[in-house]
Amino acid sequence: SSRVVEIQSQMSERAVELLGLPEDRACLLLDVGCGSGLSGDYISEEGHYWIGMDISPAMLDVAVEREVEGDLLLADVGHGIPFRPGMFDGCISISAVQWLCNADKKSHSPPKRLYRFFSTLYTALARGSRAVLQLYPENSEQLELITAQAMRAGFTGGMVVDYPNSAKAKKFFLCLFVGTSGTLPKGLGTECASEELHQAKFTNERTRFRNVKGKSVKKSRDWILEKKERRRRQGKEVRADTKYTGRKRRPRF
Repeated sequence: SSRVVEIQSQMSERAVELLGLPEDRACLLLDVGCGSGLSGDYISEEGHYWIGMDISPAMLDVAVEREVEGDLLLADVGHGIPFRPGMFDGCISISAVQWLCNADKKSHSPPKRLYRFFSTLYTALARGSRAVLQLYPENSEQLELITAQAMRAGFTGGMVVDYPNSAKAKKFFLCLFVGTSGTLPKGLGTECASEELHQAKFTNERTRFRNVKGKSVKKSRDWILEKKERRRRQGKEVRADTKYTGRKRRPRF
């Protein structure tokens, strides 16, 4: 649907922005899980070149039909990145890397597949370049597994989280540096938030309330006030806040 295309395009733009490419020259980028080439369209518009890898022949057929400008490769990135050392000036990936955490075959070991992917990606990237991988992790364990294998392969960097306080707009970008450790870019929508966001913790979708780390605990006064504020913004009718809001009732005897 057009909504999906729009979100995909926004994430591609953000990923390329996080790459921090030089403005004075065209770069060659790798697009991991390129699908039908939507990210590639944006890369081409920006005046850069790209090669896309995807495991789905159907998606690549769509890319060919759309006459995308990049070169396409049918491959499983869990088997590694088959390009010569230092070939790419950057790598982006939109909603693909989390699939390496699934063991589809008996022989698949997610940590091994992730390590194979990251170690060969590290080699294929030029020194001083970056890889920006947007992903939808299922839980914090998955996030830690992915990040740990990236670091094991030699990358530095970490997770950039855009709009960490929004259930819908929250996006995870694993921002990795090759050979030089840059400063991790700030996530969007974090200006007003506290320092602890730099070490972004993944929260399960269901646990919307905040935890002990200085954030509102569920059913606390702050939590209730925030919820009422959200309702007001959605245009719903909400009772006015008073000194009694969120107050515990005494037990009845």
